[in-house]
Amino acid sequence: MINVGDIVSRNKYNNDMYFKVVKIENNIYYLTGIDIRLCADSELSDLKKEDIVVEDNNEDDQRYLQSISDNDLEERDDFFYIPGKILHIDGDNEYLKRCLKFYKSAGLQAYGVYEKEENLYKNITKYLDDIKPDIVIITGHDAYYKQKGEDSRTYKNSDNFAKAIRVARNYEKSYDKLKIIAGACQSNYEELINAGANFASSPKRVNIHALDPAIIAISISKTENTRELNIIELLNKTKCGKEGIGGIKSYGSMYVGYPR
Repeated sequence: MINVGDIVSRNKYNNDMYFKVVKIENNIYYLTGIDIRLCADSELSDLKKEDIVVEDNNEDDQRYLQSISDNDLEERDDFFYIPGKILHIDGDNEYLKRCLKFYKSAGLQAYGVYEKEENLYKNITKYLDDIKPDIVIITGHDAYYKQKGEDSRTYKNSDNFAKAIRVARNYEKSYDKLKIIAGACQSNYEELINAGANFASSPKRVNIHALDPAIIAISISKTENTRELNIIELLNKTKCGKEGIGGIKSYGSMYVGYPR
């Protein structure tokens, strides 16, 4: 017997990924990825119940955090730092909580909002007004339906992300003053970049890790605002690299002061 809340894998895909059962309706099991920003649905016959415990702070999270280095900072005894403020808007509340813990472990000021993808563009101006962030993440779930061809209607939520990006970019037109990171698994990368994102998923229409957008945000937040990000090194810090996320050359968001 498989119930809501159980951890499962899919036989069709050689049980290569873990999902949580979030809903069962009309004998269809609705799933969300544990580490990957992916939604799926399945029949019971395709599912295998997995006897595992999902930790709040797993080893992957800590390894990712260690990949973000402060080595380029000046001597802390002499200088002080004001990292960029992060606003993270997510269509998945579990992923949002995980990312907020990640930011906290990195010592950053971050605010989280749970908002379903279809409502993002309606409410994002309010969140920008309230928080006044330097960096905004617009993410959740997405999917690319290959059988329908290559146009915007083949994506589950890319249009919703793009609408929200356009509203945010109209709110702040400078790519340096407001860095926008957007998209989820298999999103329409080109559309999101054209809408005004600094970084977006997914150039190769692959799945991305739950923390990949947060990795980008933390790196921007901890890079001095006069320093251009090394885009290749930055993308290599994420789980899927340049296949999962891409973007435009950007500067950091951190201010440096003296003396401490």
